[in-house]
Amino acid sequence: MARDLSWLTSTPVAHRGLHGLEDGVVENLPKAFQAAIDSQYAIECDLQLSADGEAMVFHDATLDRLTEETGAVFKRTSAELKTISFKASSDRMQTLGEFLDQVGGKVVPVIELKIKTGHEGPLEKRTAEVLASYRDRAAVMSFNPRSMGWFAANAPDITRGQLSYGYSNGPALQLPAAQRFALRHMLYNVQSRPHFIGFDINALPQWSVALRRRLGLPVLTWTVRTDAHRDTAAVHADQIIFETFRP
Repeated sequence: MARDLSWLTSTPVAHRGLHGLEDGVVENLPKAFQAAIDSQYAIECDLQLSADGEAMVFHDATLDRLTEETGAVFKRTSAELKTISFKASSDRMQTLGEFLDQVGGKVVPVIELKIKTGHEGPLEKRTAEVLASYRDRAAVMSFNPRSMGWFAANAPDITRGQLSYGYSNGPALQLPAAQRFALRHMLYNVQSRPHFIGFDINALPQWSVALRRRLGLPVLTWTVRTDAHRDTAAVHADQIIFETFRP
């Protein structure tokens, strides 16, 4: 029996929080999350693993783009990461637990795990541990089918989503054509067994996404930034993950 995910699709999702609309409000930081909470948007955030096995709320694998430090996130402990200054904000990085304390059930957190193939396990385990003590609704998602497969096998009650896109440019072109086809059309869903799909707005419409919707899987589409994106999403998805405007 399909899950009722109306709680996941009923509200637009602020991509990395409601950031970039005011000075000092930077993605994946407390002020961006608070702005989303105040506006009653669901929140998408990203997780990276620290050196001491903590789930940290941060998008990039390295610190260079947003902070005053450089180097890989996974080489720093959670205590070290929480002290690092950001270039454009007085906020500091949070753990997943601290983020969920801030959200406190007021809106829905939609949590993306950033996992390279072959490194599955530690971040999923820590995320599941933290979510086990969170008493409100939340969802996890990843581009990595093995990551969501970990949740299917070890924490099946946590709502999970499979992310995908066109796999037609950038680093994706280094993958074999057959693998790109399988990832684009989510053929690995047999492993991840997702409850919902998260798909790139720039690759919609897509027959494999439409098929999943007909089979009952809700579709979130990212990252919606323009009126044209919104028009596409209205036809081909059930809710938007948005940025740079207020729906």
